[in-house]
Amino acid sequence: MNWWIQLKARFNRKPTPEHLRRGQLGETAARTRLQEQGLVFLVANFRSGRGEIDIIMRDGQALVFVEVKTRTSGGWTRPAAAVNARKRRLLSRTALAYLNLLHHPEVRLRFDIVE
Repeated sequence: MNWWIQLKARFNRKPTPEHLRRGQLGETAARTRLQEQGLVFLVANFRSGRGEIDIIMRDGQALVFVEVKTRTSGGWTRPAAAVNARKRRLLSRTALAYLNLLHHPEVRLRFDIVE
């Protein structure tokens, strides 16, 4: 009977909202572009109780925490403007949670925004 429940769950899924699909495409494109530039992929969508970091990569001896902002239209402001003080604070706290999992290695850190 377990297979029947799995089959029903597969067909009863709600479609993913457009903004989430767009965000996923943006993150995939950002990851590909950064890898082309020589960065090494480590983690996607790292979550802690403090927030989420879209992509974590390594650039030489530095850890790079990447926030990806994807928009469909030009608008009046750049997507990076959405990374305000509150969002920067959440990113910093989430990065500290990630470093805590690694037992606080002595590495350089960098925060990037890809738009």
